[in-house]
Amino acid sequence: MTPEVELRPVRDDDLSAFFAHEQDPQANWMAAFGPKDPSDRAAFDAHWARIRADERIVNRTIVAGGEVVGHVAAFPVDEQTEVTYWINPERWGRGYATAGLTALLREVRQRPVHARAAKDNAASLAVLRKCGFVVVGEDSGFAVGRGVEVEEWVLELPAEAADQGDH
Repeated sequence: MTPEVELRPVRDDDLSAFFAHEQDPQANWMAAFGPKDPSDRAAFDAHWARIRADERIVNRTIVAGGEVVGHVAAFPVDEQTEVTYWINPERWGRGYATAGLTALLREVRQRPVHARAAKDNAASLAVLRKCGFVVVGEDSGFAVGRGVEVEEWVLELPAEAADQGDH
């Protein structure tokens, strides 16, 4: 069962929750391509100041039952739009990423939309597939969250997916 979530613009008081979510070592390992030093609050604040100032980025806080459970965003990469999300590790496996991404995709109607996930991040790949994304390629890059080169899947939510009424 998918939980009820609300998306709202990111507020200043959300950032402490986001920072706390990023302190989990397992979450950083799974994300792979996260911050160089998750404990560096100044770098975290500078990162969020930059992305919140960029009007091309759609940033949303995922709220469930009055609690901040994570965030989701759509952002430009060259001529494409990519999505990303981060869920409080204490809330993993409960459908919050799927619900949050589904809600974002209702708001961001542009298609295609792209995503990337480490090949061994089965949970994130399952979220993306539930939301209609399909694998269209692969890539690799140095993942600071792991300190090694990591292979990743490149996924796409094709234009046809918008016509299915699911998103």
